[in-house]
Amino acid sequence: MYRVIERRMIVPNLHEFVVEAPEVAKSINPGNFVIVRPDENGERVPLSGADWNREAGTVTCIFMQVGASTSKLARLKPGDTIPTFAGPLGRETEIGAFGTVLCVGGCYGIGSVYPIARALKEKGNTIVSMLEARSAYLLYWQEKFKEISDRVIEITRDGTAGYKGHLTRLSEILTLEKIKPDRVIVNGCTFQMMKASEMTRPLGIKTMVNMNPIMIDGTGMCGVCRLSVAGKTKFACVDGPDFDGHEVDWKEFLNRRRTYNPEEVHPLRKSGCASHF
Repeated sequence: MYRVIERRMIVPNLHEFVVEAPEVAKSINPGNFVIVRPDENGERVPLSGADWNREAGTVTCIFMQVGASTSKLARLKPGDTIPTFAGPLGRETEIGAFGTVLCVGGCYGIGSVYPIARALKEKGNTIVSMLEARSAYLLYWQEKFKEISDRVIEITRDGTAGYKGHLTRLSEILTLEKIKPDRVIVNGCTFQMMKASEMTRPLGIKTMVNMNPIMIDGTGMCGVCRLSVAGKTKFACVDGPDFDGHEVDWKEFLNRRRTYNPEEVHPLRKSGCASHF
């Protein structure tokens, strides 16, 4: 069993989750994820590592409360235990000396892109962090990003912080800010990653995205997380989760994500957690 050190809502529907898992903390790196179950009957939920303390043996994840299992996670308190916190899984993000790297995070992806930006900064890169949300009150970890970034840019849909709009303004913002990135890394919802990839394709900037399909075992045996990349079938859990955004078949990926919508709603209603939203 794994002990919960902290679980708090940092913005509406997003939770910071700190778990005591010494073996995972010892070997996790940027880009890795863990598989979590809130109880013996819970679904297996993949969560990206957002931070860790190797000495204390703790791992931090950010998750969004959207279904039955994440609603159960959202009810945990310090001292509670969970049966599964398996990892680290997936391939590590490539950390090289690229030059100027634009690290884009939206929603739960703000948390998962943080350790990537930190590692790239330690490698000597110039880091521009771009944080995107619907409104200013949904942004978080700004101070943490300021500590490891050369610049921090905010985008909000309603214009309450930084630029008004969406990542569809990415090309325009890069021009206005006089930023010429050598690499772009995007972590967030499917729409954000897809749109960012569309914006950078004509600019010829290599763009890496962190794919987050439904998973079951997380070790490549079930095939649920498969996607097409450069015309070949890949498994996000073992071949990724990082892929070149210009090579992902986004239409297929979006269609596959919609496949299990009815099955996702049913356990939420059955669990009795729906009233906690």
